[in-house]
Amino acid sequence: MDAFISRKRPRLSNPNEEPKHESSDPSEDTTDTKLAILLSLFPAIKQDELLDILVSCEGSVENVANLLSTKDFTAGTPVSKKRAAVTSSFGVQTSLSSHILTTAEDGSIKPMHEGARKRNLPPPKKGKTLHLYSPEDIATHTPCTIIHNFLPAQEADKLLLELLDESKHFSRYDFQLFNRTVQSPHTTAVYVSTPEEHRQQTSEYTYGGTYRSNVRQATPQLRLVSRQVQKIVNVEINKRIRDVYPDGKKLQYQSPKEWRPNAAFVNCYDGPSESVGYHSDKLTYLGPHPVIGSLSLGVAREFRVRRIVPRDDDETAEEEQNAGQTGPVSNSARNQTTSAARADAQGQISIHLPHNSLLIMHAEMQEEWKHSIAPAQTISPHPISGNRRINITYRWYRDTLHPRYTPRCKCGEHTILRCAQRKHETRGRYMWMCYAAYTPGKEGCSFFQWAEFDDDGDPIWGKKVILDEAPILTSFSASQ
Repeated sequence: MDAFISRKRPRLSNPNEEPKHESSDPSEDTTDTKLAILLSLFPAIKQDELLDILVSCEGSVENVANLLSTKDFTAGTPVSKKRAAVTSSFGVQTSLSSHILTTAEDGSIKPMHEGARKRNLPPPKKGKTLHLYSPEDIATHTPCTIIHNFLPAQEADKLLLELLDESKHFSRYDFQLFNRTVQSPHTTAVYVSTPEEHRQQTSEYTYGGTYRSNVRQATPQLRLVSRQVQKIVNVEINKRIRDVYPDGKKLQYQSPKEWRPNAAFVNCYDGPSESVGYHSDKLTYLGPHPVIGSLSLGVAREFRVRRIVPRDDDETAEEEQNAGQTGPVSNSARNQTTSAARADAQGQISIHLPHNSLLIMHAEMQEEWKHSIAPAQTISPHPISGNRRINITYRWYRDTLHPRYTPRCKCGEHTILRCAQRKHETRGRYMWMCYAAYTPGKEGCSFFQWAEFDDDGDPIWGKKVILDEAPILTSFSASQ
């Protein structure tokens, strides 16, 4: 499949560009050629809609033809499970609202997705995974925005090559889980802008109760791309506030300031088995309702998300501490299977993340959803990275939440900021908690303190001192 399909219109070939190679393999045909074939077979379907279906079918003209040949497909009849079983390591898109044509009230024929946002769509079925590919479906079903082919093709390849070279310096981090020391199932490194921030990241900021030793200076291409990420993320934030949030206003605690990434976690997933389990990103330095920009390069993988459903009989370990428990993993046997059971019980959504795609996790994501990179049975190697996927998560660390101001627990360790998610009566409140018990070789204490923020998500304690004296992290863009 042409790796750099345009979502808006097919990119025309540059007559002055020397072709990389020639191949008789039909799968190597250009996007223009594939669309020409499909338009000749299905003249009643618009080119943009055929392009969306081509992307969802992993670039296979044969699979698109099989799918569209299903009886009454364009009349709104669901595709049968048998015919929809397109061969793909990521599964078939089970929400085809952007491709199925329906009759509107005025008698006109419109794509189903145009009316989707006007109604509440049903959640994924119990025990099922809803596979999404199109930006319209992803925006409708999740608090995420995806932009395919985010960078010019050569720029994306250049960044991928730069970070593949960097990945030899990545490492796995250790953490304590269920009374065992385990390693992260992928390698990672933290990138910052200046030598002073490197010092702070290795001696002041903590992750999982430990200081990170694997902190690196932002590379030239990473800095260059960061400008584009910053610009587009801010555009999409404003769109979501305008089009999705009540009364066109930002969420409570969401910052009204421009999003300016000043740190990036770069992860490498080497092979189909490397993954990361369901989690919400730590809010300790990001603050409430953060926005994260995630750029995927190399091998395509599944990004799975599921809602956090409040249940009083299934509280998080953190909230059990508030009830008097002294250990954050006191119910380890039960907690060990909880995440998988929740995903199966309520269903989950899988977002296909191809090379050169930017996924924006909006302000409600970390408080109301969990996400993961699922292990894959097989993957399609990328021509540059082979079996590896590189992922950059751009983050904005708030100056008002610098670790020199955040609370310390009774055992002298840095606390972390979490959001209460399970109990109905405390859902949405923030709390400072001891996290030492998740650090190998350490024991935690029972420290717990509700966190208080103003409407813009800044802590109310000592605010004037913090604003006057907080070290300011340099954004990637400003440091160029």
